Amino acid sequence: MTVTDTEPGPDVAALRRPARVRLAWLLALVAILVLIMLASVAFGSRVVGLDDITAAFGGADETLDQAAVVKRIPRTVLAALVGAALALSGTVMQGVTRNPLADPGILGVNMGAMLAIAVGMVTVGLYTATAYIWVAIAGAAVSTLFVYAVGSLGRGGATPLKIALAGAATSAALASTVTAVVLPRGDIAENFQSWQVGGVGGAGWAGIGQVLPFLIAGLVVCLLCARALNSLALGDELAAGLGERVVLVRAVAALGSVVLCGAATAVAGPIAFVGLIVPHLCRLLVGLDHRWLLPFATLAGAALLTAADVIGRVVNRPDEIEAGIITALIGAPFFIYIVRRQKVREL
Repeated sequence: MTVTDTEPGPDVAALRRPARVRLAWLLALVAILVLIMLASVAFGSRVVGLDDITAAFGGADETLDQAAVVKRIPRTVLAALVGAALALSGTVMQGVTRNPLADPGILGVNMGAMLAIAVGMVTVGLYTATAYIWVAIAGAAVSTLFVYAVGSLGRGGATPLKIALAGAATSAALASTVTAVVLPRGDIAENFQSWQVGGVGGAGWAGIGQVLPFLIAGLVVCLLCARALNSLALGDELAAGLGERVVLVRAVAALGSVVLCGAATAVAGPIAFVGLIVPHLCRLLVGLDHRWLLPFATLAGAALLTAADVIGRVVNRPDEIEAGIITALIGAPFFIYIVRRQKVREL
């Protein structure tokens, strides 16, 4: 998966950070994530005090506030897991393609997973979370290959803009196909439409337990590819000269990314832009070294989606706005900014 235009931007030396600075940012990010997760269990249609939060963590659910905390804990955990998976998936996609616009939502990977689930529900009656995950991963993989193949056509190969345009067109086509598949089936249309917005409401420990092995597997694969992604950033020829098996590295890293994206989409719906925003922000903090960037993106993605879920619960109480809508409101302007800043004008 090679592109002809590497990601332009600041000089590499300017983005290097001493280890102590990176460690300080890492500790700060962990603290921020903990605070956001505490806010997630405290705020919602009801605001819960610290005493009830502490009691609920101890297993108490005697009052309404304690019961609310018990219900919010798995939701918070799922938001953190899905945000971490999408951010890590996007970071790896950008590293594999050397494309600053790569993101599971923009490239149509989410929509591929969603269409696969829709077809599975209509044709064979999928109903278990594990079946959703396997089908979503397969759909995400097929969509990824299709978008890259279309974006590679023509003069210049797979430029960033061509990949983004191919992904946008594929997403639109897949979204229309999903509607055509689901709409005639009134028995599943309502539940499916609420899921396709993207959110973590209704999370439970059983669903988390089913998706967790897939997320762990994708995480391990992606983190093991960190050093190889640094080599790919230097260009295919130089990476090969350093002993990297370029095609194998790209295939393995892409597989890890697709597994993360497919599993996250299966349990939370197609949440966009997390994989686009987080990698760019993390590069400003820790530089371009994927050995640092991937863990940072994982933590930052968890914090971002959890914060989006909290915002969606408090801005329109007692009703909720799904986290996928909040991330879209944040991510769409950021996407425009990245396009303008990177000047990816080649067609």
